[in-house]
Amino acid sequence: MPSGTKPEETPAEKDVRYFPADIEPRWQERWTTDPELYAAEPATSSKPKYYVLEMLPYPSGQLHMGHVRNYSIGDALARYMWMQGYNVLHPMGWDAFGLPAENAALKNNTPPREWTLSNIAAMKRQMTRLGLSYDWSNEVTTCLPDYYRWNQWFFLRMAERGLAYRKKSKVNWCPQCATVLANEQVINGYCWRHEDQLVEQRDLEQWFLRITNYAQELLDDLSKLDGWPEKVRTMQRNWIGRSEGAEVEFEVADPDSAEAAEKPKGPAELILQALDPARRGTHILPASDAVKGTGKKITVFTTRIDTIFGATSLQLAPEHPLVKEFAAADERLSAEVANLLEQQRKARESGDVGEIEKHGVFTGYHAINPFNHERLPIWVGNYILSDYGTGAIMSVPAHDERDYDFAKKYGLEIRVVVLPRRVGEDGGEAHPELPYTAEDSLLINSGEFSGLGCEEAQQKMAARAAEHGFGKATVTFRLKDWGISRQRYWGTPIPMLYCEKDGIVPVPDDQLPVLLPDNVKITQQGGSPLGNVPEFVNAVCPKCGGAARRETDTMDTFVDSSWYFYRYTDAKNDRAPFDTATVAYWFPIDQYIGGVEHAILHLIYSRFWTKVMRDLGLIRNDEPVARLFTQGMVIRNGAKMSKSKGNVVSPDEMIARYGADATRMYSLFAAPPDRDLDWQEDGVAGVSRFLSKVYRFVSRHAPAARTVSQTASGTLPDGKSPLTQSLLRKLHQTIRKITQDFAGRWHFNTSIAAVMELVNTFTAADEEIAAGKVPAVYVAELLRSLVLLIAPFAPYMAFDLWEQLGQTDNLLRAPWPKFDEALAKEDEIEVPVQVNGKLRAVITAAAGAGEDVLRDAALAQEKVQAAISGKQVVKMIIVPGKLVNLVVK
Repeated sequence: MPSGTKPEETPAEKDVRYFPADIEPRWQERWTTDPELYAAEPATSSKPKYYVLEMLPYPSGQLHMGHVRNYSIGDALARYMWMQGYNVLHPMGWDAFGLPAENAALKNNTPPREWTLSNIAAMKRQMTRLGLSYDWSNEVTTCLPDYYRWNQWFFLRMAERGLAYRKKSKVNWCPQCATVLANEQVINGYCWRHEDQLVEQRDLEQWFLRITNYAQELLDDLSKLDGWPEKVRTMQRNWIGRSEGAEVEFEVADPDSAEAAEKPKGPAELILQALDPARRGTHILPASDAVKGTGKKITVFTTRIDTIFGATSLQLAPEHPLVKEFAAADERLSAEVANLLEQQRKARESGDVGEIEKHGVFTGYHAINPFNHERLPIWVGNYILSDYGTGAIMSVPAHDERDYDFAKKYGLEIRVVVLPRRVGEDGGEAHPELPYTAEDSLLINSGEFSGLGCEEAQQKMAARAAEHGFGKATVTFRLKDWGISRQRYWGTPIPMLYCEKDGIVPVPDDQLPVLLPDNVKITQQGGSPLGNVPEFVNAVCPKCGGAARRETDTMDTFVDSSWYFYRYTDAKNDRAPFDTATVAYWFPIDQYIGGVEHAILHLIYSRFWTKVMRDLGLIRNDEPVARLFTQGMVIRNGAKMSKSKGNVVSPDEMIARYGADATRMYSLFAAPPDRDLDWQEDGVAGVSRFLSKVYRFVSRHAPAARTVSQTASGTLPDGKSPLTQSLLRKLHQTIRKITQDFAGRWHFNTSIAAVMELVNTFTAADEEIAAGKVPAVYVAELLRSLVLLIAPFAPYMAFDLWEQLGQTDNLLRAPWPKFDEALAKEDEIEVPVQVNGKLRAVITAAAGAGEDVLRDAALAQEKVQAAISGKQVVKMIIVPGKLVNLVVK
């Protein structure tokens, strides 16, 4: 029944009926008028600290049940930690800059600031109505000057250290966003905000943050994050993409120089050479036969320098500087390169360039292999990227599938230089698809390095390259510098000026913040709308006093979310981003909660920002988050609940029907928090009925409980009745279960199920309790503990029942109940184990043992193992507490 509908009732019934529409607004008003209720104590507190945080939302205007699930997890944890005696920081704020506000301004003719702040007010009202325990005194709104001033301040500090710089670069351009996207914001060639929009490539002057300076540390410190899901660490490890190898310089050969190359040996001869040290080195050409070079160099990065004798061509990206030089004097080559570039562009925009059909063109030029002076043809390949590695590769078709396909297509030589260590007596036959690794293989046809193991050869070849000045061992990363320039209005202005006399000049600190103007006409044309605001663009150079032009690009909004959780600790500070001592008390974040979709975009940027702040001397911690939890999505109609898919369910609607407690509790009960939740409104109704059952039970017996003094949990006088003992045992088992769930992986669904079982046990004894068969002192203990157990999940009702029980202390700070191990010990029962219906064994297990425990115990029995030996178990029927039956054939 909807919570606001009241049937006719007697005065006696009225006291025990559950009406969230009456209870929740009353408590909400009381909580709102108590600013200290959810406030963290100062950093000087002697209590242990606990910083719990859910990822801040974008203020789109309305919460949906996906948000509610995220926030309910954090809220339950925060309330539990308060009850455990911790000094808890549980703040909330708004990731308030971004493109959606500009789109709304175009659609609704509403200024982005007005649209954003009105949405914040609406979402804050919803959060308050849900009863979420946020300390609003530390609220952060990233679109306000008191916050983005410090974005600008950080940018200037990075610029001073060379971590912020400007360069012309090929960038990702979203036509719908009319702005640049970072590499991390391009998903399979499409915009992260517009799933149907292919991203284009453009050359633009952009501001970058040198995140690559921290690539190795970002990779190494993943080992410190044992409180993070392994899948997130793996995603970051792959994105950073460390590769060990060597850079080698190939000199462009003089076109008039004669080719000098020895015909490759056959497989049998190669094997003999590899196994006979006296015959090694015969493939290296004498220096006198070396071809002449032009002085122009092509630098190649390779992870397998040991295969360099198997290189039979070099391949360059269509935009490589030498390709442009070669093509400038050859119209045919120029046209073919342009075609390759167009193929590459389309492949970039449609997805993975690695999947492109490979095409190439010979330039007519050769390069000199520095190890054997052999001339290698220089090709241009449509699958080679100018912004990946050096934009050039050495092609070793015998030992690389991609190179093999290219060589077969264009008739290039395929030369085997690596074989497995163990070769058959007849020598065997080498094949490029033969599987082996560097650890179990050796070199052949590689001059003086033939016969060496591949790993040893890699070290010696890199050393030889360094000794003779044509290469070196090196490390590369997939991670690229973070492009933060956005050609949009609603973001943090980049605090830089352009002066004809002094060049690029930083805005002085005492002129911060550079304010974002309000009188801006929003457009979706290329270039920032700020460029059309003369009073913003026109400025004075702080160096020479002459005319200067402001930077009109704004910062990527991921800048805002890279450090907001530090600001939470000292949100009103107008002298610094935050107080260093306060941050030292609160950090790292003890528990961070958010979606796995932020594993790269947000989390890697925030880790980078933390390390920069550490090096600036502002903080002492290396990492921002000790423990990370990625909750599952809420699914409706087969898709993730989102406004873009039109399948959202508003919490307002659910609260109006069932109350906030039932709405929150369902989101925790319907599925484990790390799994996806399939939305079913009937489930909310079911939780509402359960809460009504709890409310009626506690309210009915509250008068008796108020008449007695409280006893310590687990303190039992002699002579207790079997009924009292069974109720207390069930209570302490439930306390143990929920306490362990909070300490582990938060199986809140099983915690709530345990409370439901406990309530069923209590209500089954309802009449006996009413008849006085359970002493009042125990009734008070049962009721008090039940309310404490339900408080993290249904706080409105818990506070109301706490007051009914005559408790005058603050429920939020009331000590969490402790379980007595002796009382919580479960009764043991015997469970028969059958195989095809025939008794084979009897196992002893706890009365509440689950299926997994019973399955393992049954399969461990020798007689059961003998009965199923050599047979297939087709089904296992387990009835907890009753039997285990294995069906075999």
